[in-house]
This record gives sequence, C-alpha cells and structure tokens, in this order.
Amino acid sequence: MCQLCLAKSSIWGERRSFLRGSVAAAAAGAVLPAAAQVDVGKSSAIRKLVPAETLERAATQQYAQMLEQARSKGALAPADHPQLQRLRTIARKLIPYAAPWNERSRAWRWEVNLIGSKQINAFCMPGGKIAFFTGILDQLKLSDDEAAMIMGHEMAHALREHARERLAKSQATSMGLSIGAQLLGLGDLGNMAANLGTQLLSLKFSRDDETDADLVGLELAARGAYDPDASVSLWKKMTQATGNTGASFLSTHPSGPERISELERNVPKVQSLYDAARRGG
Repeated sequence: MCQLCLAKSSIWGERRSFLRGSVAAAAAGAVLPAAAQVDVGKSSAIRKLVPAETLERAATQQYAQMLEQARSKGALAPADHPQLQRLRTIARKLIPYAAPWNERSRAWRWEVNLIGSKQINAFCMPGGKIAFFTGILDQLKLSDDEAAMIMGHEMAHALREHARERLAKSQATSMGLSIGAQLLGLGDLGNMAANLGTQLLSLKFSRDDETDADLVGLELAARGAYDPDASVSLWKKMTQATGNTGASFLSTHPSGPERISELERNVPKVQSLYDAARRGG
C-alpha cells in the first residue's frame, strides 16, 4: 500500500457510499466452503501482540480520513459510478467466502470505495476497508476476472492479518519485546496500536505475505466464480507496467516470473471450485 495521491480535479460529486446490507446478507446466507485448496499454513502467533480490535479501529479511522480527503478534492466516486458498482459486485461475490480464513471477518463492516487517481493501486485495510484507484482499472484495462484477483489478494492480506503481524514485529523489535511479553501483559504495545493507522497506507509486506495473499486471493476469486487463469494474465500485465511511474501497487507488490510460476502451479488446485461456482450460477 502506498501514501494517498489524489487527482486534483474531478467531475465527481461529494457523495459517499458504503457496502453494507447486501454484502452482510450474502455473507450471512453463505454456505461455508470445503477445506482450503491452497496451502498457506497458519498465521504467525506474533500478530497477537497487537490487539485485532485496536488495529481494526485505527484502520477504520484512517480509512474515513482518506475518504474525506478524497471527497474534499472531488475524487471520491459516487455510488452510481459504473466502475464502483462493478467493484462492489465483485466484493459481494467474494466476501461470503472470507470467514473460513478469519472468523473475525463475520463482524467486519466491509466497505468498497473508488478514488480518482492515476496511480496503479488498491488495498484492503484491517477490518475489510477496501479502496481501488481508477489508475489500476484504466491503465491495466482489467477484466472483471483480473479485478477480482486483485480484490481477492487485498482481502487476503486483511484476512490473514499481515498488517497486524508486520506491525507487531516492528513494534516488538523497537521496544525490545518478544512473544513472551504476551504472558506478562502488552504494556505500551497495546496502546501504541491505536496510533498505527497512519502506517497502514505505507506498509510493505514480506515476500511470504505476498505469496500467501496471492494464493488465498486466488481461491477466494475462484469460489466467487472468477476465472483462476486471470491471476496469471493479471501479473503479466503488472510486469509490463513495471516501468510506469504511477505503478505504486508494484512498489509493494513486486511482479516477476517466480510469482507467475507459483500462481500457474496453483491454478489447477482451484479450477474445480471455479467450475462448481460457474455451474451454480
């Protein structure tokens, strides 16, 4: 994720909208999927050094500030914007399959918003706060399947609590703490988490985090009836966009042949999920 860079002018109005009832209803009525088809292992225990509730609250505040900044510059898409409607449709198809990856997500108030900017970027903050920049849709000319792969990837970062883990590690290191501190009480670390929201837009994940998000996102998208092969075509487009100075997404999500090869190896694992989702309409 990167620091916000908003377009200075836009014809968009100042209307803010949230992804609320329809997604909640879909999630509530979803049948839990079968066991995961991709293998990503368990989440790191060190993330527990940062309270999930505190971080999600901080993310919600930071997200609201970001939307307000976008609105003040006329860069926040209204609810009837075609691209935003397209993104919210994708989200409605993926969110029902989130809970098996993180039980906390059942209570998340998911939001999807679109910001006018030439940057190639998108993210999902802890607690299910999703934002896409118009640049990633327009400059890469994404199909719905490819956009679903990006959304699934970003949702996976939140579901697997990668931000929580990164922040826990950095804060524990700076404070000289260890996992053992959990047994003695969090001390200032828990309070510090409340001030971490400003770091969430510039956080860089590890290579393992990225692989994790790629695979979980691939499965989420396949279960939502989006073509798994689009994960490969997406990252080929990303590779071609590497030289684009507006490709902020690539500064935190580096592309490369290894990434594409890993996805190619995992596409067959979720193909049956995609086929079943297509048959089910």
